[in-house]
Amino acid sequence: MCGILAVLGCVDNSQAKRARIIELSRRLRHRGPDWSGIHCHDDCYLAHQRLAIVDPTSGDQPLYNEDKTVIVTVNGEIYNHKQLRQKLSSHKFRTGSDCEVIAHLYEEYGEEFVNMLDGMFAFILLDTRDKSFIAARDAIGITPLYLGWGLDGSTWFASEMKALSDDCERFMSFPPGHIYSSKQGGLRRWYNPPWFSEIVPSTPYDPILLRETFERAVVKRMMTDVPFGVLLSGGLDSSLVASVVNRYLAESEAARQWGSQLHTFCIGLKGSPDLKAAKEVADYLGTRHHELYFTVQEGIDALEEVIYHIETYDVTTIRASTPMFLMSRKIKALGVKMVLSGEGSDEIFGGYLYFHKAPNKKELHEETCRKIKALHLYDCLRANKSTAAWGVEARVPFLDKEFIEVAMSMDPEWKMIRRDLGRIEKWVLRNAFDDEENPYLPKHILYRQKEQFSDGVGYSWIDALKDHADKQVPDATMLAASFIYPENTPTTKEGYLYRTIFEKFFPKNAARATVPGGPSVACSTAKAVEWDAAWSKNLDPSGRAALGVHEASYDAVDTKVHKPKNGPL
Repeated sequence: MCGILAVLGCVDNSQAKRARIIELSRRLRHRGPDWSGIHCHDDCYLAHQRLAIVDPTSGDQPLYNEDKTVIVTVNGEIYNHKQLRQKLSSHKFRTGSDCEVIAHLYEEYGEEFVNMLDGMFAFILLDTRDKSFIAARDAIGITPLYLGWGLDGSTWFASEMKALSDDCERFMSFPPGHIYSSKQGGLRRWYNPPWFSEIVPSTPYDPILLRETFERAVVKRMMTDVPFGVLLSGGLDSSLVASVVNRYLAESEAARQWGSQLHTFCIGLKGSPDLKAAKEVADYLGTRHHELYFTVQEGIDALEEVIYHIETYDVTTIRASTPMFLMSRKIKALGVKMVLSGEGSDEIFGGYLYFHKAPNKKELHEETCRKIKALHLYDCLRANKSTAAWGVEARVPFLDKEFIEVAMSMDPEWKMIRRDLGRIEKWVLRNAFDDEENPYLPKHILYRQKEQFSDGVGYSWIDALKDHADKQVPDATMLAASFIYPENTPTTKEGYLYRTIFEKFFPKNAARATVPGGPSVACSTAKAVEWDAAWSKNLDPSGRAALGVHEASYDAVDTKVHKPKNGPL
């Protein structure tokens, strides 16, 4: 993971402008503390802050083609770079970096090469022969990218909003699966999978295909020249990632460099559900497990820094980002620079508890499509920026292009939660890994109920955040909320508190517009709130808001204080 900044078509190409670009690029140094690079060509600047994961000794950026007429700065990982190099046998490579293939692919295939890339990425490429440029973002938006415009007509791209928000009059989140072309004039979508149309598919469920595709997705993400580990919450998704890594680690190149015992990491409040479940999984797999703790006060004290780094005021994202931010700092202190994580499974398989109320397979499928399309604004943003704040890279195998297309081509009838048939949420995934002869996980872990990360670190975390906000935000302030923040008006004191912190760092209207809004229950989209009339009275992103579903759900009679009916307070 790296930090990239590009400014193209500046009126001013003085030394002062170069110094300003370097200054702004330094705002991204947390993403890439290992090296800084900048290339200037007339009125175009490409800057890079590197986190060295693959080829640490020679892969510094920007990267070039043979005669340096094509310049590229990249944030991400290209997992199929070795196969792509074979297609480019006539080209001479300067480094062992997986990202160098981008410059040569452009030379060979023009702008249409992006769909050949298998990985997570955001890049800007400058062709100095005609001063044209392109920028692109990966299919799902795992890797962040922002697009902005200066008053002088310049076009800006940056990994994080903080590097362009001061100097751009307008800016936006670069849409995932898109390419920006100066030659063709603007944005177009390069990623066009069948599921994007939201038409209900009919392919039969194939558990073996699902399992094998996921295993390939995990194995390709073990590509590293530095120590790595797995974020293990003890839930289904992270436990499957850890189990698959553990099976293939011994024969990997990473093991030959760093050893064959997998390191796993979990964070929570003392006595949290995740800590207990994660330790059980780690003991079963035999990993070198790191159990990390935080206190409610430590989390509250970190809120401002968290919001500065993740660049959102979305409530559920901040709740979950804070413990992930604190955990990443400790992971980096242990010398680990890359981790695998379980994001994306719930969106693909309808794993959130509100999916229990999906009325039919058509609505379930359409909701999963909506959730995947919005991932770059929520879980992808959290996983990337919470870890990148401390120079750690998070990789997400569930969001592998091939795996998504297999999972989303399945008849969604199989994803429906059918208690009468013994099918709980994500049953198709659980069943695919339910191997009696060579078990991946213990049965009770494989069939553990969904627990959202912000809940699993300890139920008292969310309750404490609400109490903190209640003390910070007076009742009278909430009465004026719609006048102070007419767009995406906060409806709770917790939401209001986060909004005020966000506005302190990012006060422009363009910044506010990068954050989604609308009603949600247990992480649903606004459309899915319509599935249950009672939900509109209990709009909260916690999984415990799925009344009558979560084992520790909020008491419907006492939704104001949000005390769980069961489980620790």
